[in-house]
Amino acid sequence: MSTVKRTQLLPGVFLTSVNTKKFKSSLLSMTLLAPLKEETAAVNALVPYLLRRGSEAHPDLQSLSAVLDQLYGGSIDPVVRKKGEIQCVGFLGSFLDDAYTLDGGGVLAQAAELMGELLLRPYTRDGAFCPDYTRQEKGNLIDRIRAEVNEKRQYAVNRVLEEMCQEEAYGVGRLGREGDVEAITPQSAWARYRELLAHSRLELYYCGSAETDEVCVILQRALSGLPREGGYEVPATVVVPAAREVRRVEEAMDVAQGKLTMGFRTGGVTAAGPDYPALVLCNALFGGTTTSKLFLNVREKLSLCYYASSSLLRYKGVMVVSSGVEFSNVGRAQDEIEAQLEACRRGEFEPWEVEGGRRYTVSSLQTTTDSQGRQEDWWLSQAVAGLTQSPRELAEALEKVTVEEAVAAAKGLSLDTVYFLKGMEG
Repeated sequence: MSTVKRTQLLPGVFLTSVNTKKFKSSLLSMTLLAPLKEETAAVNALVPYLLRRGSEAHPDLQSLSAVLDQLYGGSIDPVVRKKGEIQCVGFLGSFLDDAYTLDGGGVLAQAAELMGELLLRPYTRDGAFCPDYTRQEKGNLIDRIRAEVNEKRQYAVNRVLEEMCQEEAYGVGRLGREGDVEAITPQSAWARYRELLAHSRLELYYCGSAETDEVCVILQRALSGLPREGGYEVPATVVVPAAREVRRVEEAMDVAQGKLTMGFRTGGVTAAGPDYPALVLCNALFGGTTTSKLFLNVREKLSLCYYASSSLLRYKGVMVVSSGVEFSNVGRAQDEIEAQLEACRRGEFEPWEVEGGRRYTVSSLQTTTDSQGRQEDWWLSQAVAGLTQSPRELAEALEKVTVEEAVAAAKGLSLDTVYFLKGMEG
């Protein structure tokens, strides 16, 4: 059994601690929260990679690898995420839990100290980030931005959101723009890093066998010297309740399979509202599972799509339908996707559909606690949104949702943007 506690350690510094003996490893993350903005997205995304290159005491990757080897082969990875309209940048560390060490402890304290060192005392040259490290990491970040185009299914989802939310911060990519990366200098990256340290909320997360009080002491020691100059408020994500009109966007690339992606507004329903469990079940019945209407009808029965599924952006009030189609089938596929949504609005569900969708989703939520990584991502997301509901609590709420409530959620969906990625001759 695990116990979750949330504690404020310092001004603008919060710890979510999950005390559990379920795992042989412990997980520790440090995440700075910044408003997602076009002008700072790229430099924010670069900062954790620059910090991970070295510290004052361990100035290069070789010396960092050596100290991680001493910590039973632990790992510290830079992470850049987008939660609602907040950009989350920092580190994710995984280490052997103290309960399983040869000498009975010490790894958590040393790991926290190392992560604090990387965050607060990075390797510098002439009062800024190392020019060589900056040049290399800029190249790596540009490669990551370009690589997002190569995975066409996710690229199409990114593009529909970009078009759908072009007047909202959510339309900004989590890694920023290539041109903005190229303009970054060691000095500008350093200035932005100092701003993040001073003014961004810092979310800490721990999952392992240590008691919360012990974790608090360790992290307070590791973060001594953290500059705190105020301004830690995290702006709320803008939620547009309904589409004003349907926007249609086509793009041509050298692809063999079309990507039809559709963005829906949820009527303002997000994870913060009481109607969210009904929307979760609605999504499961419509396209979120292998017993859903999109999978069984559009994909299996009619063979209009290679894949067809729906997913929720739970803090943004958006549902995305993603499908792969033959170029010539795009019109029929869109019509049938919308027809299946109409069937949901009419409540045309067999009992086995409802039970299958409910069981799949409840099981997925309940197994969140089986993965330290999924737990960390859940609690970071909840912290950003100011929510405290656990996966199990959402699963319990989902058990109580009626078909009529799921139908009402379906009726609240409105099509906002249709994006189609076609072939060069399609």
